[in-house]
Amino acid sequence: MATSLPDAAAGGFDRLYGGVLTGVAAGLVTAEVPVREALLGPSGELHGGVYAALAESAALAGTRCAIPAGDGSSARAIANVLSLLAPVLQGAVHARAVRRHAGRTTSVWEVEMTDDGGRRCAVARVTVAVGD
Repeated sequence: MATSLPDAAAGGFDRLYGGVLTGVAAGLVTAEVPVREALLGPSGELHGGVYAALAESAALAGTRCAIPAGDGSSARAIANVLSLLAPVLQGAVHARAVRRHAGRTTSVWEVEMTDDGGRRCAVARVTVAVGD
């Protein structure tokens, strides 16, 4: 069952661009965003900022799920390196975030994004700081 990404509940940026969390498991998060006209860049394809936001939000959601409830720690992205591979003009972009490192103070996630046909359109590496 799909739910809004964590920041959407507070009316944050995820709500603005329409990011939706589709699954969370230990070290794996899936999410998607439907392509709509307001998200297209000047060339008519999905703006790169949407991919960056989706990757970051998926990594943050996965990291926050691993933080024990009530321990007072927070998670914030400190690096987001994105490569755009193919344009997306319509449909949806689907993200699959896999945690590659879970340290005491950081988590590192690799995020692969595909279009509706399964074509890889972007990849990102997101580093998340965990702390007070």
